[in-house]
Amino acid sequence: MPKTLLQIDWLTILIISILIGFGWVNIYSTTFVSEEEIIFDLSRIYGKQLFWIILGIVISIVILALESKFFERFASVIYIFAILSLIGLFIFGKTIAGQTAWYSFGAFSIQPAEFVKTAVALALAKYISEMDNDLSKFTSQLKAFAIIGLPLALIMLQPDAGSAVIYLSFVIPLYREGLPHFYITYGLLAVAIFILTLKFGFSIFAPVFVALFIIIYLFNRKKKPKLWRYILVLIFGLGFSYSVNFILNSVLLPHQKERFNVLIGETNDIRGAAFNLYQSEVAIGSGGWTGKGWLKGSQTQGRFVPEQHTDYIFSTVGEEWGFFGTSLVIILFSILILRLYHLAERQKSQFSRVYGYSVLAVIFVHFFVNIAMVIGLFPTVGIPLPFFSYGGSGLWGFLILVLIFLKLDAKRKSLN
Repeated sequence: MPKTLLQIDWLTILIISILIGFGWVNIYSTTFVSEEEIIFDLSRIYGKQLFWIILGIVISIVILALESKFFERFASVIYIFAILSLIGLFIFGKTIAGQTAWYSFGAFSIQPAEFVKTAVALALAKYISEMDNDLSKFTSQLKAFAIIGLPLALIMLQPDAGSAVIYLSFVIPLYREGLPHFYITYGLLAVAIFILTLKFGFSIFAPVFVALFIIIYLFNRKKKPKLWRYILVLIFGLGFSYSVNFILNSVLLPHQKERFNVLIGETNDIRGAAFNLYQSEVAIGSGGWTGKGWLKGSQTQGRFVPEQHTDYIFSTVGEEWGFFGTSLVIILFSILILRLYHLAERQKSQFSRVYGYSVLAVIFVHFFVNIAMVIGLFPTVGIPLPFFSYGGSGLWGFLILVLIFLKLDAKRKSLN
């Protein structure tokens, strides 16, 4: 074990440690009341988070002490237990804010969805590394999608759309391993159609969409494109666009509908649906270049931003640390993501590479969606900022997710 520890990528651990430390500093600010309070007060949010961090260090030591083969050998067992933990919520779970997503233990709660990400990443890595046929075959694709889709469906039933969105990130490692590009292409096209139809309506979107496809087809006619494919995509696009209003009014929950309306500017009620976003933007905008100073943000100290210690923690950074503080956070996450990409690409084992790309994808999507949500470029969803937002389940889940990969990477280096 000591030799393996020397091979651990300590740069990644350093970046994570800085994010956790800076995150706690901002969590303290969002819940600060009096200078007479003690830091390790479990009745306070910051005291609980410090407790989670200390236990997180213990969990990290345990993860690094395990043999790297353990994770590959028992990937399927871990996945089964993860699925059972989600099913158990419907029997033993605690409902908070309309979501049955937690197991309650006295004053503390555990959200299994945060740990299931690791189980899915391990199961996906094991399946892809052991299957005889590649992801270019439809049957292989279906099995891979089933591994992702089962927990996603169970989480949607809680209902927790925010956590479910993250499971779509597992398409990235599949794409790296040979999944045809049209899944991502058509997926992004569907998102664009949905947003543009919401913004401009079907009557405006449809003729523009048809004209655009005619132009694209004529531009590529020298390559002799198959007309039937263009017609099929056109029909799909128009049909999906026409169904957007039905999805908005009959499928989405009322609060989800309001969040999309806020995103496209259809709702500007700063006392209602747009309240969270408005207060967040005010907090970030008031920070200027250098911020108002730690514990001196009027929006933060006045508790104007809802859920500021969790999903909207980035607004605290913007108000109290300013442009330089937000830039530091973005730079740290960018370095972390690039580092994970580097580590994933150098893996010699397909299991380690797939798992590494899964870690990269989950961290990236969490980071991107959270920041985009806080500044109004994405609908409000319950997605925390990794290693930064309050929550023991989230912190432990991310630590386990990343440290397993670092352990796998360390084993690769020790075999060289």
